[in-house]
Amino acid sequence: MRRGRRIAVLLAVLALAAGGTYGERAWVRSWTRPLAVAIYPIAMDAPSAAYVERLQPDDFQEIASFIEAEAARWRRRPTPAPQLTLKGPLREPPPLAKTYSALDAVGYSLRLRWYAFRQTSFRDNFGGIRLFLLYHQPGDQALPHSLGLQKGLLGVVHVFATDAQRAQNNVVIAHELLHTLGATDKYDQAGQPQFPEGYAEFTAEPLYPQQRAEIMAGRIPISAASASIPAGLSEVVVGYKTASEVGW
Repeated sequence: MRRGRRIAVLLAVLALAAGGTYGERAWVRSWTRPLAVAIYPIAMDAPSAAYVERLQPDDFQEIASFIEAEAARWRRRPTPAPQLTLKGPLREPPPLAKTYSALDAVGYSLRLRWYAFRQTSFRDNFGGIRLFLLYHQPGDQALPHSLGLQKGLLGVVHVFATDAQRAQNNVVIAHELLHTLGATDKYDQAGQPQFPEGYAEFTAEPLYPQQRAEIMAGRIPISAASASIPAGLSEVVVGYKTASEVGW
C-alpha cells in the first residue's frame, strides 16, 4: 500500500512538472507581452575573462531589434519588443552536451535545468528564456556545438571573445534563442540550407546566389552545393516555416 502511495505521489509530481513546463512555454510563445531573455556570460578561458567583463547591454540589442522586425513581417498584431537583460558573469560553466542516445539527451536536459536553477535567480527561473553564453578565444579550433532547449527555455551558446566576431555571435545567439521557442534547424547533414524552408528567397529567379540567410539554416546559399556565413543579422531573415514554429 505504501509503495502504491509513493508511486502515486511521484506520478502526481511528474504530471505537475510537465504541466508547468507546457504552460510556461505556451505563455512565453503567446507574444502578448515582451519576451524576457536573460543573458549570462561565462569566460571559458583566462584571456576571455577581460572581454566578458567589458560586455554591455547594447552589445545584444541588435538581437531584440531583429526579432521585433521579423515578427512584424509575419504577425498581423503588434508584437512587443523583446527585453534582453545582461546579467553578471558566471564562474561555473554549464554541463556540455555529449548526446549519443535519447536517454543521454534526457539526462543532459535534466542536468542543464538543475544547473540553471542553481545559478540563476528565482525570478529568472520562470516565464523567461535564459541563455548561457560561453566565450572562447578565437583560434583554429572549431567551437563546440551550441544548443537551445524548449524544455526549460534554456540555451548554451558558444561564441568568440572578440569585437570582430560580435555581429556573427549575435546570429548564433538569435538562432539558439529561436530554438528555445520551438524553431527547428533548416540545414542538412552537410550544413547546406534545405530547400525550400532553409532559403530566405526560395521563389527567386535565378535561385542562386541568394542574398540572405534563413536564420535556422544559418548560411546563405550560393549554389546547390555551397553556402556562405552571413556577416551579421542584417543578412538574415526568419523564413515561413520558422515563423510558424515560433507562433507568428
